[in-house]
Amino acid sequence: MSAAASCLLTEDQCLCSICLDVFTDPVTIPCGHNFCKTCITKHWDVNVPYHCPNCKKVFYTRPELQVNTFISEVAAQFRHSEQHVSKPGEVPCEICTGTKLKALKSCLVCLESYCETHLQPHLTKSGLKRHQLIDPVEDLEGRMCPKHDKLLELFCKTDQMCICMLCTISDHKTHDVVPLKEEYEGKKAELGETYAEIQEMIQKRRLKIEEIKHSVELSKEDADRETAEGVQVFTVLKESVERSQAELIDTIKEKQRKTEKQAEGFIKELEQEISELKKRSTEVEQLSQSKDHLHLLQSCTSLNAAPPTRDWTKVSIRPLSYDGTVVRAVSQLEETLSKQMNKLFEAELKRVQQSAVDLTLDPDTAHPQLILSDDGKQVNDSEVKKNVPDNPERFDCCVSVLAKQSFSSGRFYYEVQVKGKTDWTLGVARESINRKGSITLSPQNGYWMILLRNENKYKACAGPSVRLSLKFRPEKVGVFVDYEEGLVSFYDIDAAALIYTFTGCCFTEKLYPYFCPMLKNAGKNSAPLIISPVNHTE
Repeated sequence: MSAAASCLLTEDQCLCSICLDVFTDPVTIPCGHNFCKTCITKHWDVNVPYHCPNCKKVFYTRPELQVNTFISEVAAQFRHSEQHVSKPGEVPCEICTGTKLKALKSCLVCLESYCETHLQPHLTKSGLKRHQLIDPVEDLEGRMCPKHDKLLELFCKTDQMCICMLCTISDHKTHDVVPLKEEYEGKKAELGETYAEIQEMIQKRRLKIEEIKHSVELSKEDADRETAEGVQVFTVLKESVERSQAELIDTIKEKQRKTEKQAEGFIKELEQEISELKKRSTEVEQLSQSKDHLHLLQSCTSLNAAPPTRDWTKVSIRPLSYDGTVVRAVSQLEETLSKQMNKLFEAELKRVQQSAVDLTLDPDTAHPQLILSDDGKQVNDSEVKKNVPDNPERFDCCVSVLAKQSFSSGRFYYEVQVKGKTDWTLGVARESINRKGSITLSPQNGYWMILLRNENKYKACAGPSVRLSLKFRPEKVGVFVDYEEGLVSFYDIDAAALIYTFTGCCFTEKLYPYFCPMLKNAGKNSAPLIISPVNHTE
Protein backbone atom coordinates (compact mmCIF):
# COMPACT_ATOMS: atom_id res chain seq x y z
CA MET A 1 0.00 0.00 0.00
CA SER A 2 2.75 2.43 0.98
CA ALA A 3 4.97 1.60 -1.98
CA ALA A 4 2.04 1.84 -4.35
CA ALA A 5 0.98 5.14 -2.84
CA SER A 6 4.46 6.63 -3.19
CA CYS A 7 4.48 5.75 -6.86
CA LEU A 8 1.20 7.63 -7.44
CA LEU A 9 2.60 11.04 -6.44
CA THR A 10 5.47 12.96 -7.97
CA GLU A 11 8.05 14.92 -5.93
CA ASP A 12 6.24 18.21 -6.64
CA GLN A 13 2.96 16.74 -5.39
CA CYS A 14 4.59 15.99 -2.05
CA LEU A 15 5.54 19.64 -1.51
CA CYS A 16 3.49 22.26 0.35
CA SER A 17 2.91 25.28 -1.93
CA ILE A 18 3.34 27.65 1.04
CA CYS A 19 6.66 26.46 2.61
CA LEU A 20 7.81 24.63 -0.57
CA ASP A 21 8.98 21.68 1.56
CA VAL A 22 7.74 18.09 1.97
CA PHE A 23 4.37 18.03 3.76
CA THR A 24 4.31 18.01 7.56
CA ASP A 25 0.90 17.02 8.97
CA PRO A 26 -0.79 17.59 5.57
CA VAL A 27 -4.45 18.72 5.59
CA THR A 28 -6.96 19.06 2.75
CA ILE A 29 -9.22 22.12 2.61
CA PRO A 30 -12.75 22.07 1.00
CA CYS A 31 -11.44 23.07 -2.44
CA GLY A 32 -9.27 19.92 -2.50
CA HIS A 33 -5.82 21.49 -2.15
CA ASN A 34 -3.34 20.26 0.45
CA PHE A 35 -1.08 22.21 2.78
CA CYS A 36 0.94 21.68 5.95
CA LYS A 37 -1.40 22.17 8.88
CA THR A 38 0.88 24.81 10.42
CA CYS A 39 1.33 26.67 7.13
CA ILE A 40 -2.41 27.07 6.32
CA THR A 41 -3.22 27.89 9.94
CA LYS A 42 -0.68 30.77 9.98
CA HIS A 43 -1.91 31.91 6.57
CA TRP A 44 -5.51 32.14 7.73
CA ASP A 45 -4.52 33.81 10.99
CA VAL A 46 -3.48 36.90 9.01
CA ASN A 47 -5.77 36.70 5.95
CA VAL A 48 -9.53 37.27 6.36
CA PRO A 49 -11.79 36.28 4.67
CA TYR A 50 -10.26 32.81 4.41
CA HIS A 51 -9.21 31.74 0.95
CA CYS A 52 -7.16 29.03 -0.74
CA PRO A 53 -3.57 30.19 -1.53
CA ASN A 54 -3.69 28.14 -4.74
CA CYS A 55 -7.11 28.68 -6.36
CA LYS A 56 -8.09 31.78 -4.32
CA LYS A 57 -11.52 30.29 -3.43
CA VAL A 58 -13.03 32.18 -0.49
CA PHE A 59 -14.48 30.49 2.63
CA TYR A 60 -16.63 32.80 4.74
CA THR A 61 -16.48 30.32 7.61
CA ARG A 62 -13.05 29.07 8.65
CA PRO A 63 -12.89 25.40 7.59
CA GLU A 64 -12.10 22.75 10.19
CA LEU A 65 -8.74 21.13 9.46
CA GLN A 66 -8.04 17.39 9.63
CA VAL A 67 -4.84 15.56 8.71
CA ASN A 68 -4.91 13.76 5.35
CA THR A 69 -3.51 10.37 6.41
CA PHE A 70 -2.93 9.18 2.85
CA ILE A 71 -0.81 12.15 1.82
CA SER A 72 0.87 12.08 5.23
CA GLU A 73 2.01 8.50 4.65
CA VAL A 74 3.17 9.28 1.12
CA ALA A 75 5.13 12.32 2.38
CA ALA A 76 6.74 10.21 5.11
CA GLN A 77 7.75 7.60 2.54
CA PHE A 78 9.10 10.30 0.26
CA ARG A 79 11.04 11.93 3.13
CA HIS A 80 12.45 8.55 4.18
CA SER A 81 13.60 7.69 0.66
CA GLU A 82 15.04 11.19 0.23
CA GLN A 83 17.14 10.79 3.40
CA HIS A 84 18.64 7.56 2.09
CA VAL A 85 19.55 8.72 -1.42
CA SER A 86 23.24 8.14 -2.08
CA LYS A 87 25.26 11.34 -1.90
CA PRO A 88 28.66 12.05 -3.47
CA GLY A 89 31.34 10.12 -1.57
CA GLU A 90 28.88 7.47 -0.32
CA VAL A 91 28.62 3.90 -1.66
CA PRO A 92 25.40 3.50 -3.72
CA CYS A 93 23.20 0.39 -3.86
CA GLU A 94 24.06 -1.57 -6.99
CA ILE A 95 20.53 -3.08 -7.33
CA CYS A 96 18.55 0.20 -7.25
CA THR A 97 17.39 1.48 -10.63
CA GLY A 98 16.84 5.18 -11.22
CA THR A 99 17.65 7.03 -8.01
CA LYS A 100 20.40 5.12 -6.18
CA LEU A 101 19.94 4.74 -2.41
CA LYS A 102 22.82 4.61 0.02
CA ALA A 103 24.21 1.13 0.60
CA LEU A 104 24.07 -0.27 4.16
CA LYS A 105 26.27 -3.35 3.59
CA SER A 106 28.55 -4.92 0.99
CA CYS A 107 28.65 -8.69 0.40
CA LEU A 108 32.10 -10.23 -0.07
CA VAL A 109 30.56 -13.29 -1.76
CA CYS A 110 28.20 -11.57 -4.18
CA LEU A 111 30.65 -8.65 -4.55
CA GLU A 112 27.76 -6.18 -4.48
CA SER A 113 26.51 -3.42 -2.17
CA TYR A 114 22.88 -3.18 -1.00
CA CYS A 115 20.51 -0.56 0.41
CA GLU A 116 18.12 -1.38 3.27
CA THR A 117 15.45 -2.80 0.97
CA HIS A 118 17.71 -4.89 -1.25
CA LEU A 119 19.68 -6.16 1.73
CA GLN A 120 16.63 -8.03 3.10
CA PRO A 121 17.27 -11.33 1.19
CA HIS A 122 20.72 -11.59 2.85
CA LEU A 123 19.06 -11.19 6.24
CA THR A 124 16.17 -13.63 5.68
CA LYS A 125 17.14 -16.36 3.18
CA SER A 126 19.15 -19.19 4.68
CA GLY A 127 21.46 -19.57 1.68
CA LEU A 128 22.40 -15.89 1.73
CA LYS A 129 22.71 -15.59 5.51
CA ARG A 130 26.06 -17.38 5.31
CA HIS A 131 27.54 -14.67 3.09
CA GLN A 132 30.04 -12.33 4.75
CA LEU A 133 28.70 -8.78 5.03
CA ILE A 134 30.89 -5.75 5.73
CA ASP A 135 30.36 -2.01 5.93
CA PRO A 136 29.76 -0.64 2.44
CA VAL A 137 32.90 -0.25 0.33
CA GLU A 138 33.65 0.44 -3.31
CA ASP A 139 35.78 -1.78 -5.57
CA LEU A 140 34.87 -5.07 -3.92
CA GLU A 141 36.81 -7.01 -6.54
CA GLY A 142 39.99 -5.29 -5.39
CA ARG A 143 39.48 -6.91 -1.94
CA MET A 144 39.66 -10.42 -3.39
CA CYS A 145 42.83 -12.39 -4.01
CA PRO A 146 43.32 -12.42 -7.80
CA LYS A 147 44.94 -15.87 -7.61
CA HIS A 148 42.55 -17.73 -5.26
CA ASP A 149 39.42 -15.54 -5.50
CA LYS A 150 39.31 -15.40 -1.71
CA LEU A 151 39.01 -12.43 0.65
CA LEU A 152 42.25 -10.59 1.38
CA GLU A 153 42.21 -10.85 5.17
CA LEU A 154 45.90 -11.38 6.02
CA PHE A 155 49.06 -9.29 5.62
CA CYS A 156 52.48 -10.67 4.72
CA LYS A 157 55.11 -8.58 6.50
CA THR A 158 57.88 -10.29 4.54
CA ASP A 159 56.56 -9.18 1.15
CA GLN A 160 54.58 -6.22 2.46
CA MET A 161 51.33 -7.22 0.72
CA CYS A 162 47.76 -8.33 1.49
CA ILE A 163 47.03 -12.05 0.99
CA CYS A 164 44.24 -14.60 1.49
CA MET A 165 44.22 -17.75 3.65
CA LEU A 166 45.21 -19.98 0.71
CA CYS A 167 48.28 -17.82 0.04
CA THR A 168 49.72 -18.84 3.47
CA ILE A 169 50.06 -22.46 2.33
CA SER A 170 51.49 -21.66 -1.07
CA ASP A 171 53.59 -18.57 -1.96
CA HIS A 172 53.85 -17.21 1.62
CA LYS A 173 54.21 -20.45 3.56
CA THR A 174 57.28 -19.46 5.64
CA HIS A 175 56.62 -15.73 5.72
CA ASP A 176 55.71 -13.55 8.67
CA VAL A 177 51.94 -13.28 8.31
CA VAL A 178 49.53 -11.40 10.61
CA PRO A 179 45.79 -10.65 10.49
CA LEU A 180 44.89 -7.67 8.37
CA LYS A 181 43.39 -5.92 11.39
CA GLU A 182 46.61 -6.29 13.39
CA GLU A 183 48.69 -4.77 10.61
CA TYR A 184 45.99 -2.12 10.15
CA GLU A 185 46.23 -1.11 13.80
CA GLY A 186 50.02 -0.92 13.57
CA LYS A 187 49.98 1.10 10.36
CA LYS A 188 47.25 3.30 11.77
CA ALA A 189 49.41 4.01 14.81
CA GLU A 190 52.37 4.78 12.53
CA LEU A 191 50.21 7.09 10.44
CA GLY A 192 49.05 8.77 13.63
CA GLU A 193 52.67 9.39 14.59
CA THR A 194 53.46 10.56 11.07
CA TYR A 195 50.45 12.85 11.14
CA ALA A 196 51.57 14.28 14.49
CA GLU A 197 55.09 14.79 13.12
CA ILE A 198 53.72 16.53 10.03
CA GLN A 199 51.50 18.76 12.17
CA GLU A 200 54.50 19.58 14.32
CA MET A 201 56.53 20.41 11.20
CA ILE A 202 53.67 22.57 9.92
CA GLN A 203 53.47 24.34 13.26
CA LYS A 204 57.22 24.93 13.31
CA ARG A 205 57.06 26.39 9.82
CA ARG A 206 54.14 28.59 10.76
CA LEU A 207 56.13 29.82 13.73
CA LYS A 208 59.10 30.35 11.41
CA ILE A 209 56.85 32.38 9.09
CA GLU A 210 55.78 34.51 12.05
CA GLU A 211 59.41 34.83 13.12
CA ILE A 212 60.42 35.91 9.61
CA LYS A 213 57.52 38.37 9.42
CA HIS A 214 58.50 39.73 12.84
CA SER A 215 62.11 40.04 11.68
CA VAL A 216 60.95 41.93 8.59
CA GLU A 217 58.90 44.25 10.83
CA LEU A 218 61.90 44.84 13.08
CA SER A 219 64.08 45.39 10.02
CA LYS A 220 61.57 47.92 8.68
CA GLU A 221 61.51 49.69 12.04
CA ASP A 222 65.33 49.79 12.01
CA ALA A 223 65.31 51.01 8.41
CA ASP A 224 62.76 53.73 9.19
CA ARG A 225 64.74 54.81 12.26
CA GLU A 226 68.04 54.83 10.37
CA THR A 227 66.41 56.79 7.52
CA ALA A 228 64.98 59.35 9.94
CA GLU A 229 68.30 59.70 11.75
CA GLY A 230 70.16 59.92 8.44
CA VAL A 231 67.83 62.58 7.09
CA GLN A 232 68.18 64.52 10.34
CA VAL A 233 71.98 64.33 10.29
CA PHE A 234 72.30 65.27 6.64
CA THR A 235 69.78 68.08 7.09
CA VAL A 236 71.94 69.49 9.88
CA LEU A 237 75.07 69.07 7.76
CA LYS A 238 73.38 70.60 4.71
CA GLU A 239 72.19 73.58 6.76
CA SER A 240 75.66 73.91 8.28
CA VAL A 241 77.31 73.84 4.84
CA GLU A 242 74.86 76.41 3.47
CA ARG A 243 75.31 78.59 6.55
CA SER A 244 79.12 78.36 6.37
CA GLN A 245 79.04 79.09 2.66
CA ALA A 246 76.81 82.14 3.23
CA GLU A 247 79.06 83.36 6.07
CA LEU A 248 82.17 82.88 3.90
CA ILE A 249 80.64 84.83 1.00
CA ASP A 250 79.43 87.58 3.38
CA THR A 251 82.91 87.85 4.94
CA ILE A 252 84.58 88.14 1.55
CA LYS A 253 81.99 90.65 0.30
CA GLU A 254 82.36 92.76 3.47
CA LYS A 255 86.11 92.91 3.00
CA GLN A 256 85.60 93.87 -0.63
CA ARG A 257 83.10 96.57 0.39
CA LYS A 258 85.63 98.06 2.82
CA THR A 259 88.27 98.08 0.09
CA GLU A 260 85.91 99.76 -2.37
CA LYS A 261 84.82 102.35 0.25
CA GLN A 262 88.45 103.20 1.06
CA ALA A 263 89.25 103.49 -2.65
CA GLU A 264 86.23 105.77 -3.18
CA GLY A 265 87.49 108.06 -0.37
CA PHE A 266 90.96 108.27 -1.89
CA ILE A 267 89.56 108.94 -5.36
CA LYS A 268 87.25 111.64 -4.05
CA GLU A 269 90.14 113.34 -2.22
CA LEU A 270 92.37 113.08 -5.30
CA GLU A 271 89.68 114.55 -7.53
CA GLN A 272 89.25 117.45 -5.05
CA GLU A 273 93.01 118.13 -5.12
CA ILE A 274 92.96 117.93 -8.92
CA SER A 275 90.16 120.49 -9.02
CA GLU A 276 92.10 122.89 -6.78
CA LEU A 277 95.28 122.36 -8.75
CA LYS A 278 93.48 123.02 -12.06
CA LYS A 279 92.11 126.28 -10.68
CA ARG A 280 95.57 127.36 -9.54
CA SER A 281 97.02 126.21 -12.88
CA THR A 282 94.62 128.50 -14.74
CA GLU A 283 95.60 131.46 -12.54
CA VAL A 284 99.29 130.80 -13.04
CA GLU A 285 98.85 130.36 -16.76
CA GLN A 286 96.95 133.66 -17.11
CA LEU A 287 99.47 135.53 -14.97
CA SER A 288 102.38 134.10 -16.92
CA GLN A 289 100.95 135.54 -20.13
CA SER A 290 100.76 139.12 -18.72
CA LYS A 291 103.15 141.69 -20.39
CA ASP A 292 102.67 144.19 -17.59
CA HIS A 293 105.81 143.92 -15.49
CA LEU A 294 104.34 145.64 -12.49
CA HIS A 295 101.09 143.70 -12.59
CA LEU A 296 102.88 140.33 -12.87
CA LEU A 297 105.12 141.09 -9.90
CA GLN A 298 102.32 142.43 -7.75
CA SER A 299 100.01 139.53 -8.67
CA CYS A 300 102.65 136.91 -7.84
CA THR A 301 102.81 138.41 -4.39
CA SER A 302 99.08 138.31 -3.95
CA LEU A 303 98.70 134.89 -5.68
CA ASN A 304 96.98 132.49 -3.31
CA ALA A 305 99.24 130.11 -1.56
CA ALA A 306 99.20 126.58 -2.90
CA PRO A 307 96.45 124.44 -1.26
CA PRO A 308 97.59 121.67 1.04
CA THR A 309 97.98 118.29 -0.70
CA ARG A 310 98.67 114.74 0.47
CA ASP A 311 101.91 112.92 -0.33
CA TRP A 312 100.29 110.23 -2.49
CA THR A 313 103.52 108.32 -3.03
CA LYS A 314 102.91 106.50 0.22
CA VAL A 315 99.22 105.83 -0.43
CA SER A 316 98.06 102.62 -2.16
CA ILE A 317 95.16 100.14 -2.21
CA ARG A 318 96.58 96.73 -1.53
CA PRO A 319 94.50 93.62 -2.37
CA LEU A 320 93.10 92.23 0.89
CA SER A 321 94.37 88.90 2.09
CA TYR A 322 91.80 86.09 2.26
CA ASP A 323 94.30 83.61 3.66
CA GLY A 324 92.60 81.32 6.20
CA THR A 325 89.06 82.51 5.42
CA VAL A 326 88.05 79.30 3.66
CA VAL A 327 90.11 77.19 6.06
CA ARG A 328 88.35 78.71 9.06
CA ALA A 329 84.93 78.16 7.44
CA VAL A 330 85.75 74.52 6.66
CA SER A 331 87.16 74.11 10.17
CA GLN A 332 83.84 75.22 11.65
CA LEU A 333 82.08 72.79 9.31
CA GLU A 334 84.45 70.04 10.40
CA GLU A 335 83.59 70.79 14.03
CA THR A 336 79.86 70.46 13.25
CA LEU A 337 80.50 67.23 11.37
CA SER A 338 82.54 65.90 14.28
CA LYS A 339 79.68 66.60 16.69
CA GLN A 340 77.22 64.81 14.41
CA MET A 341 79.60 61.86 14.03
CA ASN A 342 79.90 61.59 17.80
CA LYS A 343 76.12 61.52 18.11
CA LEU A 344 75.90 58.82 15.45
CA PHE A 345 78.59 56.70 17.09
CA GLU A 346 76.89 57.04 20.47
CA ALA A 347 73.59 55.90 18.94
CA GLU A 348 75.29 53.04 17.11
CA LEU A 349 77.15 51.95 20.25
CA LYS A 350 73.92 52.00 22.21
CA ARG A 351 72.30 49.70 19.63
CA VAL A 352 75.12 47.19 19.43
CA GLN A 353 75.30 47.00 23.21
CA GLN A 354 71.80 45.49 23.11
CA SER A 355 73.51 42.32 21.78
CA ALA A 356 75.80 41.96 24.82
CA VAL A 357 76.70 38.38 25.83
CA ASP A 358 78.31 36.93 28.94
CA LEU A 359 81.71 35.39 28.18
CA THR A 360 84.18 33.28 30.15
CA LEU A 361 87.64 32.18 29.06
CA ASP A 362 88.23 28.55 28.12
CA PRO A 363 91.25 27.10 30.03
CA ASP A 364 91.44 24.17 27.57
CA THR A 365 92.45 26.61 24.79
CA ALA A 366 94.84 28.78 26.88
CA HIS A 367 98.56 28.85 26.09
CA PRO A 368 100.51 27.11 28.94
CA GLN A 369 102.07 30.43 29.95
CA LEU A 370 98.76 32.21 30.55
CA ILE A 371 97.05 32.70 33.91
CA LEU A 372 93.25 32.79 33.98
CA SER A 373 91.28 34.21 36.90
CA ASP A 374 88.96 31.90 38.83
CA ASP A 375 85.88 33.57 37.34
CA GLY A 376 87.26 33.21 33.80
CA LYS A 377 87.11 36.96 33.15
CA GLN A 378 90.84 37.92 33.24
CA VAL A 379 93.96 36.66 31.46
CA ASN A 380 97.62 37.57 31.86
CA ASP A 381 101.08 36.30 31.01
CA SER A 382 102.86 34.43 33.81
CA GLU A 383 106.26 34.21 32.02
CA VAL A 384 106.40 30.55 33.13
CA LYS A 385 104.96 27.61 31.17
CA LYS A 386 102.68 25.37 33.21
CA ASN A 387 102.54 21.62 32.74
CA VAL A 388 99.13 21.23 31.05
CA PRO A 389 97.83 18.68 28.52
CA ASP A 390 98.70 19.55 24.94
CA ASN A 391 95.18 19.00 23.63
CA PRO A 392 94.27 19.96 20.03
CA GLU A 393 92.31 23.02 21.18
CA ARG A 394 95.26 24.63 23.00
CA PHE A 395 97.53 27.34 21.56
CA ASP A 396 101.12 26.20 21.94
CA CYS A 397 103.05 29.15 20.46
CA CYS A 398 100.89 32.30 20.59
CA VAL A 399 99.99 33.38 24.13
CA SER A 400 96.29 33.35 23.30
CA VAL A 401 93.01 31.98 24.65
CA LEU A 402 89.45 31.63 23.33
CA ALA A 403 86.14 32.08 25.08
CA LYS A 404 84.08 29.02 26.01
CA GLN A 405 81.09 30.45 24.18
CA SER A 406 80.76 30.18 20.40
CA PHE A 407 78.33 31.81 17.95
CA SER A 408 77.08 30.57 14.59
CA SER A 409 74.24 33.04 13.92
CA GLY A 410 72.78 36.38 14.95
CA ARG A 411 74.65 39.21 16.68
CA PHE A 412 76.85 39.34 19.75
CA TYR A 413 78.85 42.00 21.58
CA TYR A 414 81.34 42.13 24.44
CA GLU A 415 83.78 44.60 26.02
CA VAL A 416 87.38 44.12 27.11
CA GLN A 417 89.42 46.40 29.37
CA VAL A 418 92.91 47.06 27.91
CA LYS A 419 93.87 49.86 30.32
CA GLY A 420 97.57 49.95 31.27
CA LYS A 421 98.69 47.58 28.52
CA THR A 422 101.35 48.30 25.90
CA ASP A 423 100.53 45.28 23.72
CA TRP A 424 97.37 43.25 23.08
CA THR A 425 95.31 41.55 20.36
CA LEU A 426 91.52 41.20 20.31
CA GLY A 427 88.85 39.92 17.95
CA VAL A 428 87.09 36.74 16.85
CA ALA A 429 88.34 33.54 15.26
CA ARG A 430 86.62 30.67 13.49
CA GLU A 431 86.56 27.21 15.03
CA SER A 432 88.93 25.57 12.53
CA ILE A 433 91.88 27.98 13.04
CA ASN A 434 95.39 26.59 13.37
CA ARG A 435 96.37 26.74 17.04
CA LYS A 436 99.79 25.19 16.79
CA GLY A 437 103.05 26.89 15.88
CA SER A 438 103.38 30.35 14.40
CA ILE A 439 100.11 32.05 13.41
CA THR A 440 99.46 34.74 10.81
CA LEU A 441 96.49 36.85 11.85
CA SER A 442 94.27 37.59 8.84
CA PRO A 443 90.69 36.97 7.71
CA GLN A 444 92.02 34.50 5.15
CA ASN A 445 93.32 32.38 8.04
CA GLY A 446 90.14 32.75 10.08
CA TYR A 447 91.12 35.71 12.32
CA TRP A 448 89.41 39.13 12.45
CA MET A 449 91.64 41.15 14.81
CA ILE A 450 92.94 44.55 15.84
CA LEU A 451 96.11 44.95 17.92
CA LEU A 452 98.34 47.35 19.81
CA ARG A 453 102.14 47.13 19.73
CA ASN A 454 104.75 49.26 21.49
CA GLU A 455 102.17 51.44 23.28
CA ASN A 456 101.04 53.49 20.27
CA LYS A 457 100.99 51.38 17.11
CA TYR A 458 97.44 50.27 16.39
CA LYS A 459 96.72 47.97 13.44
CA ALA A 460 93.83 46.05 11.89
CA CYS A 461 94.96 42.60 10.75
CA ALA A 462 93.17 42.83 7.42
CA GLY A 463 95.81 40.98 5.37
CA PRO A 464 97.74 43.21 4.68
CA SER A 465 97.60 45.13 7.95
CA VAL A 466 96.00 48.58 8.11
CA ARG A 467 97.61 51.25 10.31
CA LEU A 468 95.02 52.92 12.56
CA SER A 469 95.27 56.56 13.60
CA LEU A 470 93.41 57.04 16.88
CA LYS A 471 92.90 60.39 18.60
CA PHE A 472 92.73 58.74 21.99
CA ARG A 473 94.26 55.65 23.48
CA PRO A 474 91.40 53.21 24.20
CA GLU A 475 91.10 51.85 27.73
CA LYS A 476 88.09 49.66 26.97
CA VAL A 477 87.37 48.08 23.58
CA GLY A 478 83.95 46.85 22.43
CA VAL A 479 83.70 44.03 19.88
CA PHE A 480 80.49 43.58 17.84
CA VAL A 481 79.75 40.78 15.34
CA ASP A 482 76.80 40.42 12.98
CA TYR A 483 77.13 36.86 11.67
CA GLU A 484 74.64 37.06 8.80
CA GLU A 485 75.75 40.57 7.77
CA GLY A 486 79.41 39.51 7.74
CA LEU A 487 80.48 42.37 10.01
CA VAL A 488 83.09 42.71 12.80
CA SER A 489 83.39 46.16 14.44
CA PHE A 490 85.64 47.49 17.19
CA TYR A 491 84.75 50.51 19.37
CA ASP A 492 86.54 52.81 21.77
CA ILE A 493 83.95 52.76 24.57
CA ASP A 494 85.05 55.87 26.48
CA ALA A 495 85.35 57.97 23.32
CA ALA A 496 82.19 56.40 21.84
CA ALA A 497 84.12 56.12 18.58
CA LEU A 498 84.47 53.47 15.91
CA ILE A 499 88.00 52.07 15.70
CA TYR A 500 87.71 49.74 12.71
CA THR A 501 85.19 47.52 10.87
CA PHE A 502 85.72 44.35 8.85
CA THR A 503 82.95 44.20 6.22
CA GLY A 504 81.91 41.63 3.63
CA CYS A 505 83.05 38.73 5.81
CA CYS A 506 81.76 35.26 4.93
CA PHE A 507 81.17 33.21 8.09
CA THR A 508 80.43 29.51 7.70
CA GLU A 509 81.70 28.14 11.05
CA LYS A 510 81.34 28.83 14.72
CA LEU A 511 83.07 32.02 15.85
CA TYR A 512 84.94 32.30 19.16
CA PRO A 513 86.00 35.55 20.91
CA TYR A 514 89.83 35.68 20.90
CA PHE A 515 92.14 37.24 23.52
CA CYS A 516 95.91 37.71 23.45
CA PRO A 517 97.41 39.71 26.39
CA MET A 518 100.94 39.37 24.90
CA LEU A 519 104.09 38.91 27.02
CA LYS A 520 104.70 40.95 30.17
CA ASN A 521 107.77 42.56 28.58
CA ALA A 522 109.74 43.05 31.80
CA GLY A 523 106.64 44.29 33.63
CA LYS A 524 105.76 46.99 31.09
CA ASN A 525 102.76 44.98 29.89
CA SER A 526 101.76 43.30 33.14
CA ALA A 527 98.14 44.52 33.21
CA PRO A 528 95.59 41.79 32.37
CA LEU A 529 92.95 41.73 29.68
CA ILE A 530 89.59 41.86 31.48
CA ILE A 531 86.19 40.87 30.09
CA SER A 532 84.07 43.71 31.47
CA PRO A 533 80.34 43.89 32.15
CA VAL A 534 78.57 46.06 29.60
CA ASN A 535 77.28 49.35 30.99
CA HIS A 536 74.73 50.46 28.42
CA THR A 537 75.33 54.03 27.29
CA GLU A 538 72.53 56.47 28.00
